[in-house]
Amino acid sequence: FIVLFGFLIDVLVGHIKTTIQLKNEQTQAELLHLRSQLNPHFFFNTLNNLYGLTLKNSKQAPEVILKLSEMMRYTIYQGEKSSVSIKNEITYLENYIELHKIRYRKSVLIDFNYTIDETLSIAPLLFINLLENAFKHGVDTLEEDAFIKINLTQEAEVLCFVIENNFEETMQNQTKGIGLTNLKRRLSLLYPRKHTLKFVRLNNIYNATLKISL
Repeated sequence: FIVLFGFLIDVLVGHIKTTIQLKNEQTQAELLHLRSQLNPHFFFNTLNNLYGLTLKNSKQAPEVILKLSEMMRYTIYQGEKSSVSIKNEITYLENYIELHKIRYRKSVLIDFNYTIDETLSIAPLLFINLLENAFKHGVDTLEEDAFIKINLTQEAEVLCFVIENNFEETMQNQTKGIGLTNLKRRLSLLYPRKHTLKFVRLNNIYNATLKISL
């Protein structure tokens, strides 16, 4: 009986280990799939804009090529890592903003402030969906006086990303894309019970706040 009991314990432990391993492998596979969905339409749109600039022999074309190259390199190589420097994430967001400034012919106020320890590490590409939506559902809907305000702060071990934009109510797109669904799923896998993501929409102002306990 003792031998049989020991055998059953070994089988049970082996089953648990196998289950945990499979779960981890499934999680990693799902994360890779989610990362593969990030930003493809942004790159296509930027390439189209770049094509237009080259046709006009614009002096901005080399700048667009350089920034787009930096962003693609970051997405491909850094995006596969489990964590990256928050400083690199900030540079990625700044490049994204600069590319959009080149694209727009209207005046857009973009204010990006950050007061954090730039040596902190974080999972890559968690903020880009929120910034992308601020342009798509905010700036793109307005003819004038569009703005985006971004604040990235740190309190103890909690990182707080707040982004706010105005929008035209009648131009709001009611369809839901994969961006936010993707982000929510990645957060649930990477920071289970260690994050909050909240949205507030009031008086043509949209606010998204993401907090992550590192």
